[in-house]
Amino acid sequence: MAALKQYSYAEVAKHNTPADLWMVIDDKVYDVTKFQNEHPGGEEVLIEMAGKDATNEFNDVGHSTDAKAQMKQFVVGEIIEAERKKNVSKQDWQQTAIIAGSALALGLGLVLLYKALKK
Repeated sequence: MAALKQYSYAEVAKHNTPADLWMVIDDKVYDVTKFQNEHPGGEEVLIEMAGKDATNEFNDVGHSTDAKAQMKQFVVGEIIEAERKKNVSKQDWQQTAIIAGSALALGLGLVLLYKALKK
């Protein structure tokens, strides 16, 4: 597989009109100019994110597996390494929350046990 062309956020920001509409999702650069009229959510949401990082907005909607597969055809490059956001996946946050919650519960249990035994 050939390496993807590298773009800075400044370069992507130049493609911010309906006639030339690029956006970034998970550090990949997409040219969705020709997809606007087909977008099930309407072209307005794409235009609003033109030239910007739309990762959070894309993930918040909860796109289908089919939509994620379809978007591969619009990839034109990726953000240069120095500007990439270090994304922590939702699963990583959930695992961290579970561990933190478990540690808190264990700590509280130990405190209650200590107080009960101290009496």
